[in-house]
Formats: sequence, structure tokens, C-alpha cells
Amino acid sequence: MSDDATPRLSLPYVAAGQAQKHITVNEAFARLDGLVQLAAESRAVAAQPASPGDGAVWILPVSATGSAWGGKPASLIARHEAGAWEFLTPNAGYMAWIKDEGQALVFDGAVWTPIASTFKAINAARSAFGANTRFEILEQEVTLSGASVATTVVIPNRAIVHGVSTRTSVAVTGATSYSCGVAGEAGKFGASLGVAKNASNVGVIGPTAFYADTPVVITAAGGGFTGGKVRVAIHIERFDAPAAV
Repeated sequence: MSDDATPRLSLPYVAAGQAQKHITVNEAFARLDGLVQLAAESRAVAAQPASPGDGAVWILPVSATGSAWGGKPASLIARHEAGAWEFLTPNAGYMAWIKDEGQALVFDGAVWTPIASTFKAINAARSAFGANTRFEILEQEVTLSGASVATTVVIPNRAIVHGVSTRTSVAVTGATSYSCGVAGEAGKFGASLGVAKNASNVGVIGPTAFYADTPVVITAAGGGFTGGKVRVAIHIERFDAPAAV
């Protein structure tokens, strides 16, 4: 155990006989304020905000830029208070609400992953040697902009897709309709989909195997997206090999 900080949240300890103990205590309170009930503005903003609010938090993407953000590794938690940035390293199990995505993520030790993709799984069968077949639903709400938007949640390598369903959660502007598919097959899971709030589609396909991580792509029709959100649910079947011996 470190003599300077707690092992999980890196909260500074007050040293024996330390002068101005309030400084250390206030530093610990500020860090707790950022990490407990963690709510980040975004994990996609690469440019350091010019006028962040006190206590505002971002999760850094790849290739973040700015005087404080530049050169920092992806997945760090960037917290702003009193004109200064503090960068916190997440541990496996940290959870955060991402405001501009409207979804919760969990850090697995390497990347932030939507909680929906972590918990919405049912083991359909398990063998004596530990082989496993499971059904999962991977979900994300995407904010629409431009000609098309790809999900950050992907169809996993070596998964079988049974379908992808969508619901327009915020009315779409700019486009007159949209398609749901993958790169090279824009309408694989549905085309001419409705732009009004709560329009939905269940894009069932003949079970199809994917052999690489593949994002779902929402493509605008009749003009580029200028606003709106769509909830995407990927319905898949996944397989685990027999356990190691």
C-alpha cells in the first residue's frame, strides 16, 4: 500500500503532523466529486474545450489535442476545476454516464464499453468442457450528423447476427429517411426508415456470420443529417471455445 494515496481512487492521505491539512483533504474531496456518480460530457470530443465548467468531465479519445489534453493517452478521465485540468486513470470496473450518448459505460481495463453490451447476455448452452453458446443484445444511441454515422459498438468477430433493430429516439432533421446497415451494404437491416420520433424497425436477416469487428452504419437519405438520434440494438449469437486445460 502506498503511504501517499489510497490504492483504488488515489485519494491523498493526510500525513502525520502535516501542516495545512485542509489542502490535502480538499484535494481528496475534489477527486471524489469527479469519480463518484461519474458523468462525462463526451468520450468523442478530441479538441480541449475552451471554456469548460467547474467540475466538468470528459473521457479522452485517441489523439486528443490542446495545451493540456495533447499527448495524453485515450481513456483517461479529464476533470476541470478552478481553471486547471486533472487527469485520472480509470481502473477496471469504473462506470460512467456519457451525456452526449445517453448511455452508461464500464471500463474493462483497456477500453470503455457500453454496459448494455456487457449485461444483456443469456447463456443458451454450456458443455462439460466449458464451451458456451450465448445470445446477446448490443445497444447504442447514436447522435446523427453528416452523411452517415457508424456505431462505436460493433458486431463482434465470429458472431452470428440475427438482426438489427432501430428506434428514432429524437426526431431526425436534414434527411427525409435513413438506412441501417454496414459498410458496403447500407440497407442490410432496413432502408427508407422513418425520421419521426419513435419510428422503429426490426431488421431481421437470415443468420449471418461476421469475421471481423463490424460497426453498424446509419446512412442519411434525401440530404445529410443535421440532428436527431437513433437507438440501435444488435441481436447476436456468440460462441466460446472449450475451457483451457
